[in-house]
Amino acid sequence: MMIIKDTFLEISNNFEKLAKESSAEISVAYELMIKSIKNGGKIIYCGNGGSAADSQHLAAELIGRYRKNRKPIPALALTTDTSIITAIANDFSFDEVFSRQIEALGDKNDVLYAISTSGKSRNIIACMKLAKLKNIKVIGLTGNDGSQMSEYCDVLIKTPSNRPDRIQEMHIAIGQLLCQLIEDDLY
Repeated sequence: MMIIKDTFLEISNNFEKLAKESSAEISVAYELMIKSIKNGGKIIYCGNGGSAADSQHLAAELIGRYRKNRKPIPALALTTDTSIITAIANDFSFDEVFSRQIEALGDKNDVLYAISTSGKSRNIIACMKLAKLKNIKVIGLTGNDGSQMSEYCDVLIKTPSNRPDRIQEMHIAIGQLLCQLIEDDLY
């Protein structure tokens, strides 16, 4: 089937563009994350849908292990506690499900790693705004059109696609690369 070959060629081309266009931003993200961890901070992940799953996946890579048996690296996914998420959504607003958690758990030595394929998710933007107010460094991941996130980021990694599936493929690859860089630096 031609669609299989065409799909893999499209994915390959996206990753080539990503390497050319975003390597510097990925390097800055790594520097922010490693500095945070070395200063006693943690990496705090958030996202909706597939990005929520990526948040949990990446936090697990740092707390558990990526490739090496080693001490856990401090990380937290704000997407995992359904009691907190549903209480905030019910009592306040779904737009506050992450920002209320940042208010309670975020520290100036932490890094917020905010993922939004569209770059327009209101709850992600609200979380990023509050993180900036708390002097928490913010890394944003989005697609080509994610410019709404830019004013709240210390670094914004934009992937070269407008398709959610292609964006998410690159987001998890970036996240895993960052886990590898962090693990290699510390261990």
